Amino acid sequence: MDLATLGVRENLVLDLVLRRLMLEGTSSLTAMAQKLRISVPVVDHIFRYMRAQQMVEVKGMSGNDYTFVLSVAGRQTASERFQISQYAGACPVSLNDYHAAVRAQSAKVHVDRRVLRQAFGDLVVPDRLLDQLGPALIAQSSIFVYGPSGNGKTSLAERMLRVYQDAVMIPYAVEVDNQIISIYDPVVHHAVPAEDNEIDPRWVLCRRPCIVVGGELIPSMLELRLDESSGIYSAPLQMKANNGLFIVDDFGRQLMSPRDLLNRWIVPLDRRVDYLTLRYGVKFQIPFELLVVFSTNLDPSDLADEAFLRRIPNKIYVESVTPQVFDQIFDRVVAARRVPTEPDSAEYLRRLCLREGRTELRACYPTDICNILSSISQYENRPIQMTKADLERATALYFAKG
Repeated sequence: MDLATLGVRENLVLDLVLRRLMLEGTSSLTAMAQKLRISVPVVDHIFRYMRAQQMVEVKGMSGNDYTFVLSVAGRQTASERFQISQYAGACPVSLNDYHAAVRAQSAKVHVDRRVLRQAFGDLVVPDRLLDQLGPALIAQSSIFVYGPSGNGKTSLAERMLRVYQDAVMIPYAVEVDNQIISIYDPVVHHAVPAEDNEIDPRWVLCRRPCIVVGGELIPSMLELRLDESSGIYSAPLQMKANNGLFIVDDFGRQLMSPRDLLNRWIVPLDRRVDYLTLRYGVKFQIPFELLVVFSTNLDPSDLADEAFLRRIPNKIYVESVTPQVFDQIFDRVVAARRVPTEPDSAEYLRRLCLREGRTELRACYPTDICNILSSISQYENRPIQMTKADLERATALYFAKG
């Protein structure tokens, strides 16, 4: 890697070296290259320029490697650069290189019913539902998952990430108009070992990201956020989710109104590009290369108009479970918890769940009731059990009176 292939201006790299040296006091060519994730020849080029401008003083050598510190003039320049921005991490990539990488890494999914059964194997998912999910995942366009609460919509959405078997490159940061936008986030991006020594170290090999937002979503999370004290921008959530999955859970219950979110994303969902704005008004385009999943128990027609719903081509209704599916879920839950049951426990629980005017069975009932049974047993200092009396007691706690 040399300056010509780095994709960013030489002055930007100079600023990074100055700020890094100001923070560390003493460095070497090799150490500086490791900190900034660039090659030694690039650091050497900057070092020679700084030496010619009397910005650094050489303190010694180890082989062909210099040990150096900032001179008085260098400290003054570094202090000035530090006032503008405190970023001294990995050298950013250019916006053009980021565009090219995200487009090249767009997901191409090949699944069938067998693959989906494996991906959703820890859930009880009817084949009919798998056959709806399959084409939607292959299309890699947005998905609307809706239906009554408690039937596993969120669980389905989160497991969609399992259909991706590859990894993607995520940059530490991107440079736009001489501003630094931090992208790599270890909370969101899970690094995997890279076997290719030729990989540009400014990029991190990661599993495809998955970001889940619920009621806490507000408009500012979808825009660039500037840290005034450091002068560093943080990428919005959809930028961090590029090449992965973005789940809007409990859609319609966010602090951000459905109309505001839909108006914000109507262009990105349609054209797969988004537009962000720097603090001083410069607007630029980024890729919107992600699978967006809206999950809600509200009626879609109450949340969005026809123009927006048309841009979400895959709408999957997750209905309440049948008695057969309910019993399968029940069997899995009691087996996993090692709860002793009576022969007709599943049927008896179904009857309890459907009394007092309730008309639908929910996938969450077996797990939730087992959790209450566990709490009862702990309260009474005895092993967990599932007698009819225990089930009566647990369901009485679980269901509100009509």
